[in-house]
Order: sequence, then C-alpha cells, then structure tokens
Amino acid sequence: MLPTITIDVGTTSVKLCRFDGRGVLLASQRLTTPTRRDDAGEIYDVDALRAGIVEFIRELDDDARSSVRRIAITGVGESGGLVRGDLTLASPMILWHDQRGAARLAQLDASARARLYRITGVPANGNYALSKVAWAVDRVADAGDAQWLNIAEYLAATMTGQRWAEPSLASRTMALDLSTRTWSREAAALLGVDVSVFPVIRSAAQGAHVTASFADEAGLGRDVDVHVAGHDHMVGAAGAGLEAGELLNSTGTTEGLLFRTEAPRLDDDAERAKLANGLDCTGRGYTLFASIPTGGSAFATLQRMLGMHASRLEAVLERLHADYIAGAVDLSRTPVVLPRFRGSPPPDKLAAARGGIAGIGDGTTAEEIVFGTFLGMAVQFREVLGLFGLAPSVIKVIGPASRNPLWLQLKADLLGVPLQASARSEVVSRGAQALAGGTAIPWSEHEVIEVATDSARHTALREWSDSARAQWEHLKAVPA
Repeated sequence: MLPTITIDVGTTSVKLCRFDGRGVLLASQRLTTPTRRDDAGEIYDVDALRAGIVEFIRELDDDARSSVRRIAITGVGESGGLVRGDLTLASPMILWHDQRGAARLAQLDASARARLYRITGVPANGNYALSKVAWAVDRVADAGDAQWLNIAEYLAATMTGQRWAEPSLASRTMALDLSTRTWSREAAALLGVDVSVFPVIRSAAQGAHVTASFADEAGLGRDVDVHVAGHDHMVGAAGAGLEAGELLNSTGTTEGLLFRTEAPRLDDDAERAKLANGLDCTGRGYTLFASIPTGGSAFATLQRMLGMHASRLEAVLERLHADYIAGAVDLSRTPVVLPRFRGSPPPDKLAAARGGIAGIGDGTTAEEIVFGTFLGMAVQFREVLGLFGLAPSVIKVIGPASRNPLWLQLKADLLGVPLQASARSEVVSRGAQALAGGTAIPWSEHEVIEVATDSARHTALREWSDSARAQWEHLKAVPA
C-alpha cells in the first residue's frame, strides 16, 4: 500500500481519512453529506461536497500532502447523475434512495421484471440507477456525450478528467449483465436507454493520474493516482477480509448483509426474496446482498421521536445493556416495534412502507420503546438473513453497530450465533486503501470484539418473538 487519502461518501456523512503506507490512520474528518431538494427529490450539492474534500486536503501540512500517492473513493451505490465529457452535469447528482425513476419501472410487466433479474441479478426497484438514468435522459435537452457516473465515480472524474465505472458500483445500476460482466443492451433497452450512456469499467486497482489543475487546487503532487474503490458495503467486505461462508453485517445509516459467492444466484427463489447479486470490487468475484433501510439511522429517529438528546440516548442504551446482561429487563413489558422507519427490507422493498408499535400501555416508558426498537431491528435482521438460505460460519459487524453493545448483544442472543465486531471505525476506508493497492487487510487487525451468545437469553428472546409474532405480522400487513 501507499500513503492514501480515502473518501467515503455516505448517506449521512462523508468520512475523509489519511493513511500511511502501512494502513495506519493519521488524520480523519467527518462532514455532513451536503444535499438539497429539487423539484423531483433529493440530490447532492456537488460543489459543497467537492469543496469540503479539497479543504480537508489543503488543511494537511505540507509534508503530509507531499507524501500522498493515492486517493481512493468509495460511496453508496445507486446514486449518481449524467456527466458530460467536459465534466459538466447534464442532470442532477441523485441520491440512492430517491425514487424519481420508479414510474418507469411501474410500466414493466412481470416477464420484463423477471428478465431484468436474470440479466442483472438485482430486483426491479427505483433505487437502482437505471430508472434514474431513464428519468434523466427523458428530461435532458442537450445530453451530448453524457454518461452515468456514481457519485464516487464523478468525484474521481473531477480529479482526473476521466470517466469510468467500477465493477461493484456498475452491478448496482440494474444495467450490467452479470454473466458477461459487461453493460447489457437488453436491460438498458427495457427502460428505453442506450447502453452508450454507461462508461468503460475499471477495477478498484486501476487508477488514473490527477490532473495538473486538481493537483494545484488541492496542493498535491502530480504523481497522485485516483481510484474508485467501489460500493461501500463491498469495500467494507474487502476491509474485513470477508471469506466464503462468512457474513458481513455492514451498518451505517442502513444495514447491509453481504455474502461472497462463487456465482450469481438468479433463480426464482432469489428473485422472490429480492436478493441483490453483484460483482466484487476486483470485478472477478460475486456478492449476494440485502439491505435493511433502517440501521444506524434509528438512533436519530429515536432522538426525534422521544425528544432525547444524543447524550441521553447513549446513556439509556448503556443502562439498558447493563440491565439486559444482568437479567433485569422484563421482556413481558417490551413493546413490539416494527422499525420500518425508512421503508421495508426485502422481500417487500417498499420505500413507502412505515413502521409501527404495538403493546403500549399507560405504564410504558421511553426506555422500553428504545429497547423494543433495537430488539425489533434484531428480529428484522433475522428475517432478512433467512432469505439467503445460508448459515454463516462467522458474522462480522462493522460500522455504528460495533459501538452499540445492546444492539450487538440482542442480535447475537436472538440468532444464537456469536458475532465478531470491529472496534475500529475506518474498516471501509482501510478497505478502500487496500483495494487501490491490490492488497488485503487481515480481519485481526481491526481490534475485533467477540460478542458471545447466552443460551438462557437466547431462549427468552425466542419465546418473546414467538409470543409477539401475531402483532409483528399484523404491523407488517398494515398499508402505508
């Protein structure tokens, strides 16, 4: 590896890091992801995003900046926009969860949707880029030579003057043929899109030199290479050294479940479960993935819902964890919380879905709602994991959940499976550095915490979930 600046564009925040050639974190900063609304939904404020990145680099001292040899960029999948050859935007840079293209997908019949899955390995859904591309192409009067770039790919283009796609991000567009690893004319045509709108594909290890103008703007040397490391969850898998048979539980604003696979699963069961196949960041291997819309974002939701400041909620979680371990939590008082605060996970994948709470009495406390929420998230995780039909040998947890002992312990106890959680917050960023250098990072280097399961608590949680099943299923059936 070489000294590297990493850029991780998340839904809520942008994490900027500087690592030395051994992967040691030397500096980091977190920026609120700059977004705004247009007349159709939510888009990036790309000028503010780029300015924040340049400012982070410029504020490094001269020796630090002169040592940098690589920039590695990762980000959420499905987001992006149409970018012309001169790097001007032909469309807004659209967020991943924006549904402005969903109406185009609604026009497809069942056979067309099935065909899309057989080609691309992802279910027909408005999150994926192809529907956004179709929306944008319809509305751009002068697209010219514009091509679709993910937000990470766009940032790389502004630094290098070159446009390219990265394999794992390409496989989140709903336009890539997984069998041939090339753009699919057939899939694109189903939404009236010409496949030329998608750029050449390069693996994470294939970078490009910075332009002289960007080097001068950021105060970097002109020998710096820029790499698009890939989709953040897939980059996290690389950072965690994920092996076949292991499950990555990647937590951020959302929660991802990811397995490495030898071949894509394009059968009827996988399609019904709405599992998302993909390429890994090298472009050689495959992944099988499902996303739960409510993950770390539940923390902010509870703050708003219960009127709690972050420090108070953290104290509540700490106390609840201690009480739970000590056997002092009365599960019979725990409300049933369906945590679909940001839509539903597979197999429904409905952006408009809403959560619900059942079993509240006049004595229910805010603390019991907090406990019920994280228990509900563990139940939701168990349901989504069941869609894979795979029993993981190890569950590796990265992201905010690693710093939430209650969330970890509830998940381990409900599943009856021990977890391994990284105490380090930069697993994705370290994965980006390693991918850019074509190297690997052992999981053992991530300050791994073992979260054991307890048989008595496992039995108690299974009994609680069995008794709550009728309420749980009723809440899931309530229309949005």
